[in-house]
Amino acid sequence: MARQKVPPTQALTLTIDDQTVTAKPGQTVMDVASEHGIDIPHLCYLDGLSIWGACRLCVVEVEGQRRLFSACSTEVAEGMVVSTDSPRLRHYRKVIVEMLFAERNHICAVCVSNGHCELQAMAQRLGVDHIHIPYLNPQLSVDSSHDRFRLDHHRCIVCTRCVRVCAEVEGASTKGMAGRGIMARIINDLNEPWGDSQTCTSCGKCVHVCPTGALVEKGTAAAEMQKRRQFLPYLTVMRDNNHD
Repeated sequence: MARQKVPPTQALTLTIDDQTVTAKPGQTVMDVASEHGIDIPHLCYLDGLSIWGACRLCVVEVEGQRRLFSACSTEVAEGMVVSTDSPRLRHYRKVIVEMLFAERNHICAVCVSNGHCELQAMAQRLGVDHIHIPYLNPQLSVDSSHDRFRLDHHRCIVCTRCVRVCAEVEGASTKGMAGRGIMARIINDLNEPWGDSQTCTSCGKCVHVCPTGALVEKGTAAAEMQKRRQFLPYLTVMRDNNHD
């Protein structure tokens, strides 16, 4: 479907799940859907942080297009018709969640984030009650060298929220990525123990944006780790200021 070009200041009109909505040029499908109370599943996306677009749970269908589009990184256009929930999308999302569980070692019953985990909640939302693909069962490490926090690679889904909040909000850039594909890992500085980091400010922002039990506070037992995100409205304000 051909889309009309509109002046930058003119409001756009589009349809999301049979609902006619308006948007500003430059907004993403995720932005507009959120403004109108349409909840699109996601894990790596976090309002206030830069777009990563890796988890692919937020993919949507756009009328006239065969491929799927990530809602967090796709800008809206005049006349766009978007579907955020269909049998195809539900199947796709269930497969993604199953792959996330199979790739690492997520044992919910003994996890400190049990009951407070976004991956677990997503599985429940999508009806994932068992895994149809073989588990990889990788032998991963746990970094407990920090005085206050712990990094458990078994629980990590490589969403990079911790990397982005450390760089974009705290300004420390302690955390980064090493490896590719299923070998990707979160590292501290030049792949040294977290407790030896000379750049970490021990602010805890990385811990509290983590969607799973990969980054937690020490001293928490199973199901006790609740993420505190009171600083998240600040992320949104800073993001909007940067766009002005």
